[in-house]
Amino acid sequence: MTAIVVTGADLAPQALALLEGHEVVYAGKTPTEEDLVALCRAHDPVAIIVRYGKVGAAVMDAAPSLKVISKHGSGTDTIDKAAASERGIEVVAAVGANAAAVAEQALALLLACAKSVVALDARMHAGHWDKAMHKSLELGGRTIGLVGLGAIGLRFARMADALGMRVLGFDPFAKNLPAHVEAVDLATLWRESDAISLHCPLTEDNRGLLNAQTLAQCKRGVIVVNTARGGLIDEDALLAAVRSGQVAMAGLDSFAVEPMAPGHPFQGEKRIVLSPHIGGVTGDAYVNMGVGAAKNLLQVLARQAATN
Repeated sequence: MTAIVVTGADLAPQALALLEGHEVVYAGKTPTEEDLVALCRAHDPVAIIVRYGKVGAAVMDAAPSLKVISKHGSGTDTIDKAAASERGIEVVAAVGANAAAVAEQALALLLACAKSVVALDARMHAGHWDKAMHKSLELGGRTIGLVGLGAIGLRFARMADALGMRVLGFDPFAKNLPAHVEAVDLATLWRESDAISLHCPLTEDNRGLLNAQTLAQCKRGVIVVNTARGGLIDEDALLAAVRSGQVAMAGLDSFAVEPMAPGHPFQGEKRIVLSPHIGGVTGDAYVNMGVGAAKNLLQVLARQAATN
């Protein structure tokens, strides 16, 4: 029986049913590289399903039979794709499996920022009634800029359009965009957007995409939402922009270092709404991502078996 290592503590029953006939080995909720190397040496898996942690060259070298690394989701930045390519290991992702969940989280964060949901809730629970002194932001008629127009970005674009927002989008790889998305360059997106939402993968080319220089090009009082990858934002620059008022509010679900350590400067900042990278964590997405990851790796194994 061939082994499949899951870099997590569980997998949806529907995915496990697809993998019947393989030995599924779990690495736990927070596997280290050393944990994964040890598991691979012990079980020599033909496939790895990546949920948490990183899979680099050391892990791959500990599994001589490894043929495919399958992401439980769409973002593959935690997999060393260059190392995989050098070793003839295919990397696949369950693209779109969590699109609805993440797009909804982005909308929730946008609305939380525009409507001061968190701050007003805290004030109400403390016994205050701020109706006479508070004004929320109306999103209808305003412009939102989306960086990344894949499955998640396009789904969020439909939501923003339904709110009556003008939708700008930047994605050099996107084609045949719907009529409600206006393709622009980044300079235009920074300059014209009242809110910006990030939906692109993290690469070495776009690391720190939102930084002191690009934030300074934005409208004063812009809202920033990130449900993609924390490394897209220079966190020190964002904090400074929030404190100066250049950024009115930020809604963040992803961070440069996860989990966020106690004492992080974002903690306690009233104009930053935080969630612990749970955009794609819904019951439906859990099943969709697990099934997608299982189907993808089985397709690779079947294709390789047919050609050998």
